[in-house]
Amino acid sequence: MDIKIIRRLEEIVGKGRVLTSIENRIAYSYDATPTFASLPDAIVIPETPEHVSQVLKLANEENFIVIPRGSGTGLSGGAVPLPNSVVLLMNRWRKILEIDSENLTALVEPGVITAQLHQEVEKYGLFYPPDPGSMTISTIGGNVAENAGGLRGLKYGVTKNYVLGLEVVLPTGEIINVGGKNVKDVAGYNLKDVLIGSEGTLGVFTKILLKLIPKPQASKTMLAFFKSIREAGKTVADIIANHIMPATLEFLDNTTIKCVEDYAHLGLPVNAGALLLIEVDGHPVQVEEEAEKIVKICVKNNATDYKLAKSEDEALKLKTARRAAFAALARVKPTTILEDATVPRSFVPEMVEKIQEIAGKYQIIIGNFGHAGDGNLHPTALTDERDKEEMKKVEMAFEEIFNYAIKLGGTITGEHGVGLAKKRFLEKQFNKPAIEFMKNIKRVLDPNGILNTGKIFDLKPRCEGRLPISREEIDKYSDLWV
Repeated sequence: MDIKIIRRLEEIVGKGRVLTSIENRIAYSYDATPTFASLPDAIVIPETPEHVSQVLKLANEENFIVIPRGSGTGLSGGAVPLPNSVVLLMNRWRKILEIDSENLTALVEPGVITAQLHQEVEKYGLFYPPDPGSMTISTIGGNVAENAGGLRGLKYGVTKNYVLGLEVVLPTGEIINVGGKNVKDVAGYNLKDVLIGSEGTLGVFTKILLKLIPKPQASKTMLAFFKSIREAGKTVADIIANHIMPATLEFLDNTTIKCVEDYAHLGLPVNAGALLLIEVDGHPVQVEEEAEKIVKICVKNNATDYKLAKSEDEALKLKTARRAAFAALARVKPTTILEDATVPRSFVPEMVEKIQEIAGKYQIIIGNFGHAGDGNLHPTALTDERDKEEMKKVEMAFEEIFNYAIKLGGTITGEHGVGLAKKRFLEKQFNKPAIEFMKNIKRVLDPNGILNTGKIFDLKPRCEGRLPISREEIDKYSDLWV
């Protein structure tokens, strides 16, 4: 990048807030997605929405790409830089600006850590339900950009269900506000929902207004163990059929159970074919009734054992079995590729068995866990990226997994996003007119292709504009890392 551009960036945000050393560039060359990396030209740390606006306007003038970034916990390569790019670092925007108990809202900056928000609003007897697995480090801005889910998604929904309003800097530098504290508002197009889940390609969030709800009065947590994933799947179906909506309904397969036990020493039966983590919450009487019904359903479906937490500390210990899944699997081999595919929940047992079949076919290790209640599965390949032959098998295995999910009416991603990692699969899920519709939205809002370009899909240059890097360069990059 031309030194003149670096100097202009320093004029906008201040000299000490533009980082160009090789150490800093390496530190921000990747996110949590394995096998993806590329050096940015600089890291820019804005302090105000006006700083963000001026950086984006400069990018349009000088044709470089801007990559918004929070904590870098994304799992689809969404925060990975491209050639001729700067990283716009937003993780220092950590203020909770307002908790409004009367209107049940919280106004936050995008760098607020998800778990920190949980703790703060609970002091007011309130509850922010979205709880992605990375919540102790992920930022609210990143959650909104990816429309993050979490363990409580079955009952409470995902991030988009709790975003009421946004302050956003558009790719062309304009600052807009959408939404607000109104319970009802149908004035104009629903721009808020276009921006949520746009993976940093349509705007940079600078303030986020979130909906809160009253904190549940009581909860009960249990683990149930089964000989097979099909029995666990039948249990999930029966729980829903009995009109019980747990806050959490998660599963772990045998491979994951063994890894978690080896890692956390929780006393899990390592011969179990599957484990369900179930939590119900709400009014104390309702919680007791639903917990009793769930125990009966588990027994009916041949549960080999179950553990019911008797205290909050015990509940946290039981939840550790699920929250430790990724960390436990990551210890087995040098490279851990955590994916997500979602199917209608009635197809969860079939999808899990298919994943096991595919792992056997390619002779690779895939641990599987996820949100059984909402059909979101996390097949996780344990491999070594230095073994090129095995990596080819892993790639073919995931292609089969995604194809089968689509065949069942599912999706290639339930919560991680498309980013770089899955953009080649997007056209398998959507037809060409739908893809073109998405591209047209991007072209209108980002005519010069400066904001996280190359993520989700590739854009061809328009007659009246051009991409800051060529299509051939993007394709070359994709071939190297995707």
